[in-house]
Amino acid sequence: MIDFNKFKTNPFFLRDKDVEWVRTTLAGMSLEEKTGQLFFLTAYEPDEEYAEKVTKKVKAGGVMCRTMPLDKIIRTVSLMQSGSKYPMLIAANLEAGGNGICSNGTKVGSQMMVAATGDKHYAAALGAVCAEEGLSVGANYAFAPIVDIDYNFRNPITNTRTFGSNPETVLSFASEYLCECQSRGVACSIKHFPGDGRDERDQHLCTTVNDMSVGEWDSTYGKIYKTLIEEGAKTVMVGHIMQPAYSRFLNPDLSDEEILPASLSEELLNGLLRDKLGFNGLIITDASTMAGFDAAMPREKSVPYAIAAGCDMFLFTKNLDEDYEFMKKGIEDGVITSERLDDAVARILALKASLRLHEKNNIPTVERATEVLGCSAHKKIAEEVADCCIALVKNKQNILPLDKAKIKNILIYDIESGENAIGYARSSGVYESIEPILTREGFNVTRFVPNTGKEGKTARCSDTVDNYDLILYLCNLATKSNQTTVRIEWLNPMGVNVPRFVKSVPTIFVSTENPYHLLDVPMVKTYINTYGINDYTLPCLVEKLLGRSQFKAKEPVDAFCGKWDTGV
Repeated sequence: MIDFNKFKTNPFFLRDKDVEWVRTTLAGMSLEEKTGQLFFLTAYEPDEEYAEKVTKKVKAGGVMCRTMPLDKIIRTVSLMQSGSKYPMLIAANLEAGGNGICSNGTKVGSQMMVAATGDKHYAAALGAVCAEEGLSVGANYAFAPIVDIDYNFRNPITNTRTFGSNPETVLSFASEYLCECQSRGVACSIKHFPGDGRDERDQHLCTTVNDMSVGEWDSTYGKIYKTLIEEGAKTVMVGHIMQPAYSRFLNPDLSDEEILPASLSEELLNGLLRDKLGFNGLIITDASTMAGFDAAMPREKSVPYAIAAGCDMFLFTKNLDEDYEFMKKGIEDGVITSERLDDAVARILALKASLRLHEKNNIPTVERATEVLGCSAHKKIAEEVADCCIALVKNKQNILPLDKAKIKNILIYDIESGENAIGYARSSGVYESIEPILTREGFNVTRFVPNTGKEGKTARCSDTVDNYDLILYLCNLATKSNQTTVRIEWLNPMGVNVPRFVKSVPTIFVSTENPYHLLDVPMVKTYINTYGINDYTLPCLVEKLLGRSQFKAKEPVDAFCGKWDTGV
């Protein structure tokens, strides 16, 4: 029997009439409709046939939209909302700005860029921009903020997506984002419970581990989750991450083989998140398409078991028809009891009611979106963040600010994702952006082109040493599919683009997307981190290289990676 009064308290705070809507809506639902509400699917484009399936056949509770141009995102959301009997949750990875759902939106910057400003005001501003621009195109749910702690510099997921490696910074900045975003009517999902950032492995590829003791977890990740839950976080996204210490603490009889990732763990979902931390909101799995989920048990069992164990919504599907049948069979077989099903669906409806989705027109318009997306106020925030987040991490050769009287010719090595020396293919990126800026400043700029000759037939060292006054590295190994590239893969043969002239030509290395690349270039004497990149990052960088602007960042992580040689 559901106690509907619990929805009058944190985090939903429903009015009596909202509670009654949840009660009567749930009572009027068929088993098929309840089953469909558990699914949180994804959309890449305005596909009418797919929208019809999602809303009419599956009757899904929500859809996560990937980034689309303005006209396509408006059309996609309109198709979903107009076709659904019940208002839909429309989510996006609104981690860095409105660009997380619409390519016309403002990219303020990664969470680590914001943390590097040292000013919590910008975390609040990020939350506001994400909410305002998301709402303008129909989003009502942010899969953000990330509250993982970037303890392990080798972790391929956390990195610049986090607010850093200091738990207090993570908590204070996440709190600002959460309050500003939710105050504007967009639900937040703090993620990825029980906490990524400890393991060096990737939960997209295997089930990973948060290896802290119970006490360590309580004072770090636990403190963050407990505080944000008390501050009203409406939803928690659970990762495919094991927390063995807490699983054993809550169930001492568990064998090692029985320890499950949080997305499937009754101990972590109920014993820890619900009971100890007091979370009364909606629990959603992280993407069920990850190997970290699939490797834990056969999918026929894991799909319904995620709900049976305590999750309320199931994010994405491997095969929509098959996963729907798995969920349906789990209900028919009693894996998901009728009480657990009703409780999950009631929470889904309560979340929707807390956002007033049942009371308003949820169809966005191009006219309204155009007024909000990329507006001058939001661009100003992005520019301020770019100016404040650039860090001069290492400065051992005293060549800053650059002296135009001495430095005329600059050789740029741009390191972008997906390069190789044989069949060399470059993507348009940082070089194309910075070259005209430096040229306007009067520098002669040349782009490095690899010489693929074998030993004895490579270019002469003097070709570089005699012709260039400065070598500038721009490393832009950007995030892809929520994964960050941790190490640089140098071009073969023998790393032809490695900083090998540091003793002969002044060299500056700038990492725009990963704060830990000093690990790969310890020989470099001048190293700069931008912790991410937006439209204003490179112009601000040049201003600082020329001494017209100060380096202002508060470093959110140890860029030296704990190695002695990186600081030499």
